[in-house]
Amino acid sequence: MKIRYGNECAKNFQILKYGERIYVDGIYITLYPAGHILGSAQVLLEKKGYKVLVTGDFKTIPDATAQKFELIKTNTLITEATFGLPIFCHPDPSEEIKKIITSLKANPESNYLIGVYSLGKAQRVINMLRVLGYTNEIYIHGSIKKINQYYLNRKINLGRYIQVDKDNIKLLKGQIILAPPSAIKDVWSRKINNKVIGLASGWMAIKQRAKQKLIELPIILSDHADWNELTKTIKSTEAEKVLITHGQEDCLKYWCKKNNINADALDNQNKEL
Repeated sequence: MKIRYGNECAKNFQILKYGERIYVDGIYITLYPAGHILGSAQVLLEKKGYKVLVTGDFKTIPDATAQKFELIKTNTLITEATFGLPIFCHPDPSEEIKKIITSLKANPESNYLIGVYSLGKAQRVINMLRVLGYTNEIYIHGSIKKINQYYLNRKINLGRYIQVDKDNIKLLKGQIILAPPSAIKDVWSRKINNKVIGLASGWMAIKQRAKQKLIELPIILSDHADWNELTKTIKSTEAEKVLITHGQEDCLKYWCKKNNINADALDNQNKEL
């Protein structure tokens, strides 16, 4: 929070470690790793033995740049549903990142401008490129630099990276360049010569969306749970009630009911109140 919004972004701060339990106004609160990005957390609320787990954004697959998702049993589960449709079954992340390296080898004169979120996705892509043996410097948009430094402080391998600036932007050739999705179509990116535009997102599984955004190299890489992860997590928590938010509520609600799990959209609960 402080890195992105400054030291004065809140009046008070309280550090709460994973697994540490605190008591606030009659409710016990505990944070557990969500696997979404570095530091992301699920929130477990307990009162008189009854448990409510709020997943927030999460994923369960391995990711060297984030703490491993921890499965927590609960009475009520409040889950995200960003990719809550059966069509979303994310492919092997390594195979998706290999697309960048393979394409660059085939087109060594081109620059590969890849859209990534500055927090989490950028560092994950850089780390995966390193794991796959890419040792060249990686060029980054300025918005990624401070967050990269934090990840380096946490001993996450990012290798050598260089910020794109006014002095080097027109000289780039045969490089991988990472920038926020908003920047890949901005005035900033127009100065990059001979570029191939890619985007790392779970939404790239929808070919029409990639075409609409003029993405030449779609990379299906998500920091959110896909359909299989969502349904497996719901079953594994053994929740007696599931509230669904932030995505495809209806489809996941239907699946829950087919599996004899009481479920509803979280918005409907608010309306009832």
